[in-house]
Amino acid sequence: MNKPVHTLFVALLSVLATTIPAAANDPVLGVWRTEPDRKNLISHIRIRQCGDKLCGTVIRAFDSNGKEVKTKHVGKELFWGVEPLGNGDYKNGTVVVPLLNVKAKASMKLRGSNLHVTGCKGGVCDGQVWSRF
Repeated sequence: MNKPVHTLFVALLSVLATTIPAAANDPVLGVWRTEPDRKNLISHIRIRQCGDKLCGTVIRAFDSNGKEVKTKHVGKELFWGVEPLGNGDYKNGTVVVPLLNVKAKASMKLRGSNLHVTGCKGGVCDGQVWSRF
């Protein structure tokens, strides 16, 4: 490997080494419990690393009595492309609102053990507060 290519390679590795572990230890990663939706279902959402951004998948759903139910949304991505900005702030992602079949701009704020999740479309925003499972 010639010197300029070697230097570039080392620089790239050092950037990756400093960014990937920090993202991999993001405090928002893990499983979260949603508030009841309009059908009174509570979901468990697994937030994971997707490259340098975050994604969330519906892994389980429960009725108001706590009985696990199967829905067409279990196993599907709820949001993707969410960027960690630091200080518990996350923005610039996309969220699907399954009951309305709408995609919206996603943002999140981690405050203690609560995750404030918001979706906005056309100036209208709505959200929930999720708790760590």
